[in-house]
Amino acid sequence: MINLYLIQNTKDEFIVFKERFIIKILVDGDACPVKNIIIRIAKEYNIPVDIFIDSSHIYENDYCNIFVIGKGKDAVDFALINRTKENDIIITGDYGVATMALSKKASAIHPNGFIYSNDNINRLLMERHISGQARRAKKRYSKMKKRSIDHDTKFENNFRKLILNTLSNDINL
Repeated sequence: MINLYLIQNTKDEFIVFKERFIIKILVDGDACPVKNIIIRIAKEYNIPVDIFIDSSHIYENDYCNIFVIGKGKDAVDFALINRTKENDIIITGDYGVATMALSKKASAIHPNGFIYSNDNINRLLMERHISGQARRAKKRYSKMKKRSIDHDTKFENNFRKLILNTLSNDINL
C-alpha cells in the first residue's frame, strides 16, 4: 500500500506525493541573496530547508536548519554536497557545487534563477575556466551586473517550477 499526501500551498495549488518530505532544499548560503525568497516558498510547500554558511557569517531563521561550517577552502561546499540526496534542490552560484549536485541526481538553481542541467553545465565550467585564464593573464573581463528585481522574479518563478517538477517526478501512479 502506498500512502499519498495531498498538500495545498498558499496559492491554492494542490500537490500529491508519496512521502511527506521526499525532497529538501539545501542552500549554499554564504553569499546567497535570495534566502528570504527560498524560505517563503519552502514554507508554502512545507519543504525543509538546510542553509550552509561558514563561521564568519551569522544567519538565524526559525524555519531552517543552519549548518555553520569551519572556514576551510570549500568546506561549506563539501558539507552541503555530503548531505545532498537524489531529488533534493540545491541553490548555489558555484558551478562546481552544481556539477556535484547534478551527479547525485539532485536539481540545482543559481540565485539569479538559472537552472543548471546536464546539458549546460560543461559549457558553464568551460566559460569559468576561460574567464579564470583571462583574469590570471590580467586581460579585461566584464564585471557582473548589479542585482535587480528581475533577478529575484526570475529566481522565484524558476524555483517554483523546479519544486513542482521535482515533486511531480516522484509520483509513480
